[in-house]
Amino acid sequence: MRKLLLFFWLLLAFSMHSQDYFPTDAGVKTTANTMFAFKNATIYITPKKVIKKGTLLVKDGKVVATGNSVKIPKGTKTIDLSGKTIYPSFIDIYSDFGIKKPKRPSGNFRTTQYKASREGYYWNDHIRPDVNPLKDFSFDSKKATEMLKAGFGVVNTHSNDGIIQGNGLLIALNPNSSNAYRILDTKSAQYLSFSKSGASRQAYPSSRMGAMALLRQVYNDASWYAKGNMKNTDLALEAFNENKNLVQIFATKNHLDALRADKVGDEFGVQYTIVGSGDEFERINDIKATNANFIIPIKFRNAYDVSNPLLANQVSLGDMRRWNQEPSNLKVLSENGVNFALTTYSLKSVASFHKNLQKAIKYGFNKENALASLTTIPANIIGNNKIGNLKEGSYANFIITSGDVFDAKTTIYENWVQGEKNVVSDMNIRDITGEYKLSANNKNYTLKITGKESKQKGEVTLDGKKVKSKFSFSDDWVSINLNEGGNYTRLVGKIINASNVIQGTAYDNNGNESYFSASKLMKKSSDKKEKKGKKSKDEEYTVVPVTYPNIGFGNYVQPKTETILIKNVTVWTSEDEGILQNTDVLLKDGKISKIGQNLRARSAREIDGTGKHLTAGIVDEHSHIAASSINEGAQNSSAEVTIEDVIDPTDINIYRNLSGGTTSAQILHGSANPIGGRSAIIKLKWGENAEEMIYDNSPKFIKFALGENVKQSRSSNGTRFPQSRMGVEQMFIDYFTRAQEYDALKKSGKPYRKDEEMETISEILNKERFISCHSYVQSEINMLMKVAEKFNFNINTFTHILEGYKVADKMVAHGVGGSTFSDWWAYKYEVNDAIPYNAAIMHNAGVLVAINSDDREMSRRLNQEAAKTVKYGGITELEAWKMVTINPAKLLHIDDRVGSIKVGKDADVVLWSDHPMSIYAKAEKTIVDGKVFFDREIDQQKRVAIKAEKSKLINMMLKEKLGGAKTQVPMKRKDRNFHCDTLEELKN
Repeated sequence: MRKLLLFFWLLLAFSMHSQDYFPTDAGVKTTANTMFAFKNATIYITPKKVIKKGTLLVKDGKVVATGNSVKIPKGTKTIDLSGKTIYPSFIDIYSDFGIKKPKRPSGNFRTTQYKASREGYYWNDHIRPDVNPLKDFSFDSKKATEMLKAGFGVVNTHSNDGIIQGNGLLIALNPNSSNAYRILDTKSAQYLSFSKSGASRQAYPSSRMGAMALLRQVYNDASWYAKGNMKNTDLALEAFNENKNLVQIFATKNHLDALRADKVGDEFGVQYTIVGSGDEFERINDIKATNANFIIPIKFRNAYDVSNPLLANQVSLGDMRRWNQEPSNLKVLSENGVNFALTTYSLKSVASFHKNLQKAIKYGFNKENALASLTTIPANIIGNNKIGNLKEGSYANFIITSGDVFDAKTTIYENWVQGEKNVVSDMNIRDITGEYKLSANNKNYTLKITGKESKQKGEVTLDGKKVKSKFSFSDDWVSINLNEGGNYTRLVGKIINASNVIQGTAYDNNGNESYFSASKLMKKSSDKKEKKGKKSKDEEYTVVPVTYPNIGFGNYVQPKTETILIKNVTVWTSEDEGILQNTDVLLKDGKISKIGQNLRARSAREIDGTGKHLTAGIVDEHSHIAASSINEGAQNSSAEVTIEDVIDPTDINIYRNLSGGTTSAQILHGSANPIGGRSAIIKLKWGENAEEMIYDNSPKFIKFALGENVKQSRSSNGTRFPQSRMGVEQMFIDYFTRAQEYDALKKSGKPYRKDEEMETISEILNKERFISCHSYVQSEINMLMKVAEKFNFNINTFTHILEGYKVADKMVAHGVGGSTFSDWWAYKYEVNDAIPYNAAIMHNAGVLVAINSDDREMSRRLNQEAAKTVKYGGITELEAWKMVTINPAKLLHIDDRVGSIKVGKDADVVLWSDHPMSIYAKAEKTIVDGKVFFDREIDQQKRVAIKAEKSKLINMMLKEKLGGAKTQVPMKRKDRNFHCDTLEELKN
């Protein structure tokens, strides 16, 4: 590879100096004049430095001088650009220009690929920092022409293949040169992504959290390799270490991924340049806090076709809002001080770039900032000060325009790259557009000319009626053929008087000649005022406010911690005090401050609880809401991944759960593999970001699984070990044995390779991480308890545990809790022995029992699920209520903070309209950390506001359609409902 790079640089030097020693047989040897002077132009040296009637002097592809008093050497070719403007050519630093899109191998693959296919490289095919696209680069003349027409002179290209994708090439879009001269940098950046799409079929990773875990492991392994600790040669890790000082460009698909990428970077001291998605406005404060440079696409969705009311109902308020809000994204980013460049990457057509940018400017994006985002900012990000400006010594990359480059009426005439001219539109063609009084054949016609340059066209009318005609225009000559009922007249005339008059000869079909003229009609000042006023009105763009999250029921203003005094309410303490009648509870500073009667608190918000019930917030031990991915099932162990990486604070199920009184939940990995991923224990703080939802100093949990799912009983192409229940047991033993060896080496003080997976499993052995295990059949339940005891630790929780009633005595002896369904059974073979008395039997045997949901719908009705244990098992109401409050809190080791109403605990409480286990009970207020995140009265107001906002946005979209704008057909959104038997991966 080094030899190849050396060859290209030698070729570059050769091409630059070949004229000095190449022989010629043309007689007299001559040298081309490469010095140009562009005079009398408005010149943007940088977005902030502009000169009027200036001169740009160019020689040998570089800027020699720019200013108002530039001395022009003799022999210089001078071009007068009076009335024209010169800008630096634009730069796109995220592109795959000239690189073939990677294709997966063809064929019918019946089995999943688990191992890497590349020898001598990293164990995962999707880690490809060694890829240098130089050897596969081929200049794409067609795409270059499109980019040149849009004003671009330089692109930074790469191979979009894998999670770590290799380095980039900085390319000048000069079609008149060779690659040796076009390639400005052979190692301009290193590219990364969460999406592994590319040439490899290797299964791992299959999720967002898997990609994040893989990246962490690469950083660990690269550090270990750099210290010389690996015996083998790894070409991928070598390349990764070589590239670590390059600009690191990370592609993401939404603002959540942008924050996730920044999180990984922060862990390893790397500041990524993040390729955004256009939705950064939805979490602008979090985006700003990354301190990252961004590369932003300006692709805006078309309005939805909402002319059919049934189809209109398919469009969510969130999608309607985004259609309306997306054009304001650049303004929001700019006003919040986020440094960003623009890219054409996501556009179907480069031709739409300027149209979209003009729209963003109409929505408030500053033009100076727009120019910077296309010139100086991308140049600074990529670290090249010879592009993106017209300072002395910079590349002569510039565009010549008819005026403001961001004005829809402006024409880009020429795009010079490395001092080579590329004509976009002939700047010598006169603009004759306007309305004329045409006098010919003793008649007064109206001639209306529209269009640009060579595409100017004319239309003739007589007394308001269109006359059949053919118009052409070339070299200041106009030709008009009139056909009036078979009477033909040909008008041939020349433009005089600065395009205001056309004069010439009219020829009829009998050969007779006569004089004709066309005089441009000048608009009255009053007409200009009216038009100006109308234009101003048309350009008033209404952008609906952003909520947190930016969907229906989001908060315009985030809830604040309040001092709240709830008076004369029935309190379900979930403590030894039981149920207290006519009691007051004071919430202050996010905590339960006082419990008693006749309490007073100055400046507290008082709520009358007469006839109502107050409970601790419901705790769901087993949930899969609020996550962007659930399973990383491509390996039999995914202990390295964590749900904390993929918390999705925009999930509407957070709000729905609050409406059912649920305030805390453990978000578990799925059950695709025996050793799953690490859990996230969250508070359902609707509208706050992912990090704010995760418990501070959260207890460490991991999901294990047994049974049909992990041995792939229902998988059509399952080939991954294990394939049997006895294989599952052996896998646990193998992994715990490996973890013992890893932990012993780590504690010995000797050098060791940090392994994210082994770190997690070692935490289990050291009793620092707890297991929640998906389980059904008693034989497997017994097996895992024995394996745990063999390695001297206890299982924390058997979740589902639908045959727990068979082994309750053994569970008590082992010290494991049970988190079960109230009455689910017979939904698959291994559940055939499930009974609704399970919870009561385990409880009566002494097992700590919780009722969980494992379902987004059930999780907002856990109050009623608790009530079923009273019906089936004769459990007291108070004990039943503990199964959804303090018991799951104890299983999750958060009972010191939540799960009961006790002084000093977090102010996570629910005010119910009725007995909390009644089917008539409604959660009137759900409070988390002293903040009211759900209020039924406000919920009703939100419903009215949502209806009004949708109506407003529908009218705006109908107006777009009637105005001729493109629309898109609404698509029915798939609703997400994950539970333990959902094995497929959600990809965002």
